[in-house]
Amino acid sequence: MNRLHGTSLDRRVFLQFMTITGATAFAGSLAACSGPASTGSGAPVATDTIEAGISYPLSTGFDPMTSSGATPIAANLHVFEALFDLDPVTREPYAALAAGEPEKTGDTTYRVTLRQGATFHDGSPVTAADVAFSFQRVMDPANASLMVQFIPFVESVAAAGDGVVEIKLTYPFPLLAERLAIVKIVPKAIVERDKAAFDAKPVGSGPYRLVEATKEDKIVFARWDRYNGPRPAKAANMVWRLLADPSARVTALESGRVAAIEDVPYIDAARVAQAHRLEAVQSFGLLFLMFNCSRKPFDDRRVRQALHYAIDTDKVIKTAMLGNAAPATGYVQQTHPAYVKASTVYGHDPGKARALLKEAGVTGLNVTMVTTDTGWVKDAVPVIKEGWDAVGVSTVLDIAQSGGQYTNKIDPGEFQVMVAPGDPSVFGNDMDLLLRWFYDGLWPQKRFRWDGTKEAKKVLKLLDEAARSTEAETQRRLWAEAVDIVAEEAPLYPILHRKLPTAWNEKKVADFRPLPTTGLSFLGVGPA
Repeated sequence: MNRLHGTSLDRRVFLQFMTITGATAFAGSLAACSGPASTGSGAPVATDTIEAGISYPLSTGFDPMTSSGATPIAANLHVFEALFDLDPVTREPYAALAAGEPEKTGDTTYRVTLRQGATFHDGSPVTAADVAFSFQRVMDPANASLMVQFIPFVESVAAAGDGVVEIKLTYPFPLLAERLAIVKIVPKAIVERDKAAFDAKPVGSGPYRLVEATKEDKIVFARWDRYNGPRPAKAANMVWRLLADPSARVTALESGRVAAIEDVPYIDAARVAQAHRLEAVQSFGLLFLMFNCSRKPFDDRRVRQALHYAIDTDKVIKTAMLGNAAPATGYVQQTHPAYVKASTVYGHDPGKARALLKEAGVTGLNVTMVTTDTGWVKDAVPVIKEGWDAVGVSTVLDIAQSGGQYTNKIDPGEFQVMVAPGDPSVFGNDMDLLLRWFYDGLWPQKRFRWDGTKEAKKVLKLLDEAARSTEAETQRRLWAEAVDIVAEEAPLYPILHRKLPTAWNEKKVADFRPLPTTGLSFLGVGPA
């Protein structure tokens, strides 16, 4: 996978920034150093504390089989390992719990040897049985895992001896190592003993163990001294403060309380850049428009298209995002290696919007736009409302915390339209994964309720055909067909793609790198 392009902002140059939906914000501040120590692998580490500020509360638990919140996903980068993990910055796979590359033993059969000496945070060894259990629970339909849609090619995973697992595929899959990163390995005994307790306080094998987590307050981590993998912790402790208020994050950085923040408010970017390193990284992260397709008149694609055409996306970008976003001309951003321009591109066209509504027989439409209280989203939705009102669609804004909106309105089907952020690229960057997140499984079935249509079935058929192909050009052609369908049907479709602005104090943290995804990583990061 390729790293997405980044743009730097030094003290003399002000670049404007766009952030991704549901982004997790972190900041790090350091206590006094007490000298280097060493991990179980012998790698030197600092023994101080990194204090961090994060922009979202805990909206879900930590169980990696079902977690989808920005905050727990970011935390899990530090707590759990997969057989292979993706570098948070480059998105390239590397052996994590695996000792090396998968050994191909047949056309669709592989063996993976585990890293010797790997232990969970309770001190128990990571075994082949734990790995098999971790895959089996994800693949069990009764568990309703969000991850199962990403591994349709896996037939079975079983222990095959001491520290060895055998993976059988239903068909050859060229991105095996990258996609195995989806399934984090969990301790079978602990999960089976108390699933709810594990979800609240997870136990993994990563470089940090989770000590405590308090909703809307903090998450506390401690270095796992017996970790012997490739990404040892460089601080003895981390404390992530949950700071949803953008002004509070900026104040924390400028006061020296924290060493870095993500999701720098546009209005503060120039000032922040005068005293700190600031960089914006292009992401897939999007602002999307989603309809309840089980409700009239939103079961008619002409109505969905009309509301897209009514949005003055350029004005949204200029006024709400200070010019720091790009209108969606395809499903992924133009810097993505698999980008293709969709056959339907929604430019601002109020006349076409009115004509489509008339053609659909819709007049006097009243809409409640459900949205989230994310800072930049709150700035964008009034402009969208203005565009809808202008074509005769009377619009009311319903702004509230993301977790509550999904729990109380979206998942029960008690909504008409939603405008919200999203970024499945935290799980991977390949086109198949990015498309499956929104068009396979939970979202089309339980959220925008589109899965029973012939178009939805066609999209899944195209994705399955692409997944089975070993020819890059064939894959690109099939993905492009799928993109054309979702662009025209627009049950859920991006309005724009953002950049991620991050600021940090280089005098306080060393080897810190901003990410092309939601959230920040402190893997390999220590005191300056």
